[in-house]
Amino acid sequence: MAGAATWTTVSYGQKTSMPVIGYLCPESPELFASRLEAFRQGLEEAGFVAGRNVAIDFQWANGQYSRLPALAAELVARNVDLIVAPGGAPVALAAKATGTTKTIVFEMGGDPVQLRVVDSLSRPGGNITGVSSLSVDVSPKRLELMRDLLPTATRLAVVANPTSPTAPSQLQKLQAAAEALRVQLQIYSASKEDEFESMFAAVARDGAKDGPSGVVFTSDPYFAFRSVRLAALAMKYQLPAITQTRDFPVAGGLMSYGGDFMQSHRRAGIYAGRILWGEKPSDLPVQLVTKVELVVNLKAAKLLGHPFSAAVIAGADEVIE
Repeated sequence: MAGAATWTTVSYGQKTSMPVIGYLCPESPELFASRLEAFRQGLEEAGFVAGRNVAIDFQWANGQYSRLPALAAELVARNVDLIVAPGGAPVALAAKATGTTKTIVFEMGGDPVQLRVVDSLSRPGGNITGVSSLSVDVSPKRLELMRDLLPTATRLAVVANPTSPTAPSQLQKLQAAAEALRVQLQIYSASKEDEFESMFAAVARDGAKDGPSGVVFTSDPYFAFRSVRLAALAMKYQLPAITQTRDFPVAGGLMSYGGDFMQSHRRAGIYAGRILWGEKPSDLPVQLVTKVELVVNLKAAKLLGHPFSAAVIAGADEVIE
């Protein structure tokens, strides 16, 4: 995999005859490495190689999402040819809020129409288009999977990021799903990494009073990029948990269900290349990555004392032994 450092092919004030992509990233180069590789693959499929015929100007928020608007404005001030805004709705919204006339290519898990990022999926309009995995729409399926794992549970915990623009709609859908499953939801909030442990401790404490509970995370990029920490805490507090990204079970967590982020980032790279060749964003419909994947970790299930059914294992896209 190409190191993230090799991508920084242009710096502010540097003159280049190549087109420059402004890449607005909510995280760090290390956490975004696999996504960057997928984006690079898509860009190369469209005929562009960083350092050869295109330059990349990065702005890293390093997990401080409140910095995104200022970083987006900085890219506009640098007069880049194209802005790529991957990694969730907050990034796309920050880029759009600059009012730039430059093309913006987003990548997110939310519904860009509902979030008013584009006018419609087929005709995005204006200077913005991109890719969505619609991961937020499968949050209720995570609840269903947890309910199947814990059939006697009367209460399930849901963790949401109150600063996320998609949190309200996800919680509304989860509540409707809970009513259909005849299970009560206990909502917990976390928007900073230093809140994770107290949140898990609260779920475990409440479970000791009201009965065992599983933890369902809403789709949120901040959670997705902190899978290692979340997996460690879930196992420490002996709580079965499910998130949107395969990074979670790979890190030792129980299971994940969500969109294929590698495909969405690759397609964002393809769109960036096509626009650099002269295509108009208004002519490029928002692409939907409809594939979702279920990944389960058998070792974690054994340690938690909640083995998966044969049907779940058979239906999983990947089983981690």
